[in-house]
Amino acid sequence: MNTELWQSIGAIADSEPLMKRLTRYAKKLQKERETDPTLMTKEEFFEKVDRAEKQPGKSFASVEELDEYIRSL
Repeated sequence: MNTELWQSIGAIADSEPLMKRLTRYAKKLQKERETDPTLMTKEEFFEKVDRAEKQPGKSFASVEELDEYIRSL
């Protein structure tokens, strides 16, 4: 996907109006990312995984036991 993006940029690089549109769109995407609380960096994701692994967990001997636990919630 990265290669495809760069090839597309190269194809429009000689067109100033298209490059201006691309720049505006990239800024819009950046602003979306900054305001979307569900997005996180790779480091934030792995930090969250590490914290979750340290939490106590549950294990079940069978699917039926798991199903019973879920239904009790």
